[in-house]
Amino acid sequence: MTVEISNLRFDAHGLIPAIIQDVESNEVLMMAYMNEESLKKTLETGQTWFWSRSRQELWHKGATSGHFQDVKDITYDCDADCLLVKAIQTGVACHTGKRSCFHNPLHTVEGEKNVGADIINEVYEVVMSRKREMPEGSYTTYLFNKGLDKILKKVGEEAAEVIIGAKNRSREEVVYEVSDLLYHLLVLLGEQDIKPQEVFNELAKRR
Repeated sequence: MTVEISNLRFDAHGLIPAIIQDVESNEVLMMAYMNEESLKKTLETGQTWFWSRSRQELWHKGATSGHFQDVKDITYDCDADCLLVKAIQTGVACHTGKRSCFHNPLHTVEGEKNVGADIINEVYEVVMSRKREMPEGSYTTYLFNKGLDKILKKVGEEAAEVIIGAKNRSREEVVYEVSDLLYHLLVLLGEQDIKPQEVFNELAKRR
């Protein structure tokens, strides 16, 4: 299904805001403006194109950085004056080197922050960055250097720790050990170049 451009409401400058969202994690990556020409190029090429208000020219996201966005879905809101683009992000979205442009805190309600399931993808991204860059002193780097057998050994050990915690009826122990197990499972997925989304898709079949 494609966007019906004639249905859209561009502003007085011929622009419409486009919010870019990671198709796998639902993380909001950035916001930029499109005009009709850049939207058409986005639809034609399958990668995001925008209109630069400062340079007054089209720009292809990733053309200079290599951080392309492969478009998977485009929808528009109820007023037809804003686009939501779901894409696969290569590298980072922000020119500062951050994964998302939305990384500056403005207001946070005090108290314990409830973290959602997106943390799985976030930790996986960290694991994969360690695999690419192999920074010294990183435990994840250590696991990748030791190889598959070491990673599998840790998965087995952490699974055993989960069992012990559950047998002890220790809520805190189970939470802690399950977190350790999930982390090492993400390292294993990274070693095998399997994305969490593939596991999510398999889980969805079991509903």
